[in-house]
Amino acid sequence: MDYVGIFVFAFVSIFVIVDPLAAVVTFISLTNKMDDKTKNIVAKRAVLLACVIALAFALTGNFVLNIFGIGVDSLRIAGGILLFTVALDMMHAKISRESITKNEISEYIDREDVWIFPIALPLLTGPGAITTVIVLMGNSDTTLNKLVVIMAIIATFIITFYVFIFSRRLYKIMGYTGMLVFTRIMGLLLAAIAIEFITTGILNLFQNYGY
Repeated sequence: MDYVGIFVFAFVSIFVIVDPLAAVVTFISLTNKMDDKTKNIVAKRAVLLACVIALAFALTGNFVLNIFGIGVDSLRIAGGILLFTVALDMMHAKISRESITKNEISEYIDREDVWIFPIALPLLTGPGAITTVIVLMGNSDTTLNKLVVIMAIIATFIITFYVFIFSRRLYKIMGYTGMLVFTRIMGLLLAAIAIEFITTGILNLFQNYGY
């Protein structure tokens, strides 16, 4: 696969699981009482922290897996199952169970540190996103390929930042119904990526054991 193809696959995989447009509704709910300046500061801090978390797991993921004796293909299968459950929630226009609950949204509305929890973690970098970046990095066999994946991570969060900056305007344009439609489309793409993860992991395991 050429570098452009690697970037596109990595970017789509990460962007779909982060799903910044679907996160807009939650972000607006948590920053509703803030003025634009404060809201933008929250967006900047949350996205920066989420990006750092994603990059940290991307760079150290294989090391952590080696410590626990877990193969990338095993994580690929487990991650694929997790992503598929998230995709089902997205296709039914529900708040993902691996991300954030409605009760947590209500509980944290008036807190000043909402940019840490629940926006940066787990809304933007939940278990699904963390698993995805580790699998993508583990699947990259050269340094250049790993750099391409890192670029895809950074590109995803740059877009997420601007989505949050213009969140109120986007919500007025798309409306709640538009957000739900987009979430369902992203859910369908995520389901396909999840199946790809699972099937690839199973095939690799069978090949490794000589079946």
